[in-house]
Amino acid sequence: MSDPTPVLPAYGGGSLADVLPSVAGALSVPDELNLLGLPPAPRYAVLLLDGLGWNLLRRNAELAPYLSSLSGRSLTAGVPSTTAASLSSLGTGLPPGAHGIVGYTSIVPETGALLNALAWDSPVDPRKWQPHQTVFERVAAAGVATRNVSKARFDTSGLTAAAFRGSAHRGADTVEDRLDATRFASREGKSSLVYVYDSQLDYTGHGQGSESWQWRKELAAADAFASKVRSALPRDAVLVVVADHGMIDVAPENRIDLDSEPALTDGLQLIGGESRFRHLYCVDGAADDVLATYRERLGDKGLVVSRDDAVARGWFGPVEERVAPRLGDVIVASLGPVALVASRRYPQEAGLIGLHGSLTDDEMVIPLLVDAG
Repeated sequence: MSDPTPVLPAYGGGSLADVLPSVAGALSVPDELNLLGLPPAPRYAVLLLDGLGWNLLRRNAELAPYLSSLSGRSLTAGVPSTTAASLSSLGTGLPPGAHGIVGYTSIVPETGALLNALAWDSPVDPRKWQPHQTVFERVAAAGVATRNVSKARFDTSGLTAAAFRGSAHRGADTVEDRLDATRFASREGKSSLVYVYDSQLDYTGHGQGSESWQWRKELAAADAFASKVRSALPRDAVLVVVADHGMIDVAPENRIDLDSEPALTDGLQLIGGESRFRHLYCVDGAADDVLATYRERLGDKGLVVSRDDAVARGWFGPVEERVAPRLGDVIVASLGPVALVASRRYPQEAGLIGLHGSLTDDEMVIPLLVDAG
């Protein structure tokens, strides 16, 4: 693992949230700022490889000859460095403090329930939870054919409605289906934007670890897929490859089980977020004690801060009034190789090897790779 100095998100200066507004500017959509200096073109495809951190790609460059050959730079994810928050930043062009998807799980202040933003398992209207216009909506309104190529089941998900509304969904469950859908969608209209999502690297990293031979094999497959996506595009299209976060591996002996240490659940109403970035929702009056307990338990292995402190540090960008109560009263960002699992509450998560969500370089820094053909 690289140096555990926290990496602050570069909102408005080189973050994942800046990608689609820059693509829109490169597509000549009015009033869109091409902050990242992408090449002007009538057609764009944006391929997101879930879990492909900048450091992971550089460390395994020989396994990804196509991706490693592309011109590009690094960006930061937002905070937390996790899929639901990152995909929402990509789709809206906004930091989490504005779009409001602030973690893998977070509280629904109106009900006290916990919302899993990937499963969207609470009766929350995604269009009210995330009310801002998406970049896809703006691009489509300008007459650009706008498509979203991902698994068929994502068509009806709350996260898709929150982050990707405005794009016509093209369900594609296999590599061949995704390539066919991309080939067709990229040729629609006089101008087009196609978003393509692939989750296999992340899935393999969670289960086997990002240092495993299985992950390296999957990286080679992702590299081949990216090259095939480029080949499926018309010559006047530009391909942009990005990721939503990186990943680190945490050994079982470095997992702190909140459910086995009563002092770590004392004063808590709910445990949200994920094991590398916890939102702790406290009973009234308990936040200061929880803060002190976690600081003592973690020491220099994590940043333990209050909600107000996290907001002041700019982790989530400017935080809108409706979003602030969704953040933990106490927020724990792991810096060392440590994970805060909860084996009774979340047994599946407790067994994962590759993890992300926090502010380390390995988790926060992601690639922006460009192939203009």
